[in-house]
Amino acid sequence: MRLDGKVAIVTGGSRGIGRATCIALAREGAKVVVVGRSEPTCEEVVSQIATHGGTAIAVRADVSVEANVTAMVGTTLERLGQIDILVNNAAVNLPYRAVVDLSLDEWNRIITTNLTGSFLCCKAVLPTMMAQGYGKIINMSSRGGRQGEAGRSPYRSSKAALINFTECLAAEMKEHGIDVNAICPGAVDTDMMSEITKGNTPAYAMPPEDMASIVVFLASDESRAITGTAIDAFGAGNPLFRAKSYLSPGSR
Repeated sequence: MRLDGKVAIVTGGSRGIGRATCIALAREGAKVVVVGRSEPTCEEVVSQIATHGGTAIAVRADVSVEANVTAMVGTTLERLGQIDILVNNAAVNLPYRAVVDLSLDEWNRIITTNLTGSFLCCKAVLPTMMAQGYGKIINMSSRGGRQGEAGRSPYRSSKAALINFTECLAAEMKEHGIDVNAICPGAVDTDMMSEITKGNTPAYAMPPEDMASIVVFLASDESRAITGTAIDAFGAGNPLFRAKSYLSPGSR
């Protein structure tokens, strides 16, 4: 198993890409910390992992709240003793919303969860990773981080900034043996996608497991030559193939 003996924290781990990632990491031998705002749904993932012989714990946390993040890291170290992998997957979004109709509260909610939350989680795990001289941080950006689109300004702004943050942190952490990368998924068949498209998930949307397999690769030693990189994973929704769908309000 590629991740035997490793401990991984996955934020937004109770559903969608996060859930698939938790299961995939556990399958490769990692002990997984399933983080989310709903402890019961996190516990469901823990139970599923345990059923297949894996080890996982559930931690309730809102990543936009620094005290929650500090407690999450403390619980991980207390119960599992180390932190080798951090997957910043927690994110929120809105249905189509023009800037003129966007409230400051809506803007702040998306930026603080998607961007500030990732910063807080990275900052909290870095002392442990630096002390051990090893770490893998994977930030979940989006195809939306590559290009703007009408009605998607807060989400796409947060994901674009996350790519730049990934590059900055990778440059700082390389000498400490910590690799930092991002993944830019295209449309993925998740609850969030269904919510923002009001049930009109694109037919070409990928299963969450496709993104989880990329996370596993980046979390493993097989990716040791890769850091400071954002990997585009657009699937059949790649604008090379489906330009019209890429420009539609329902695209990610």
